[in-house]
Amino acid sequence: MIQRIQSVYLLIVTGLLVAAMCLPMGRFVAMDGVTEYAFKPLGVALADNAFQSTWGLFGILFLSAVVAFCTIFLFRNRMLQVRMTVFNSILLIGYYVAFFVFMYMLKSDMDTMSFQLNWSLCLPAVSIILNYLAFRAIYRDELMVKAADSFRLRK
Repeated sequence: MIQRIQSVYLLIVTGLLVAAMCLPMGRFVAMDGVTEYAFKPLGVALADNAFQSTWGLFGILFLSAVVAFCTIFLFRNRMLQVRMTVFNSILLIGYYVAFFVFMYMLKSDMDTMSFQLNWSLCLPAVSIILNYLAFRAIYRDELMVKAADSFRLRK
């Protein structure tokens, strides 16, 4: 069962979330267009050696990557695998909520700067889509097993 398509989806989700942990999600740009501060999942490093921490974003991504990876090995308990996949998607939606809260909090601290999104912010959204595809594949397997069991009981 570990060679099923849902395992591939969940492994890709894990890789995408690890990449999202390492890449900046956006940047704050000053009005002069030269000064930039990268907004990474762990925080924003400012010019005067100050660091605005956003470790909660990193924690959500890390937890979601661990959940996705561990879900691969729950193939013997498909309904738990379904629940963990749904939990992972809800966790990633929470990541976007937390991101926008942190972005607006940091933007209010840096009032003269504009914020530009980075392409890596779409990686958790792609992970949500892949979680949905894994959910469908796992649920389809569960229905197939139940149909086979009911067929065996009829004989």
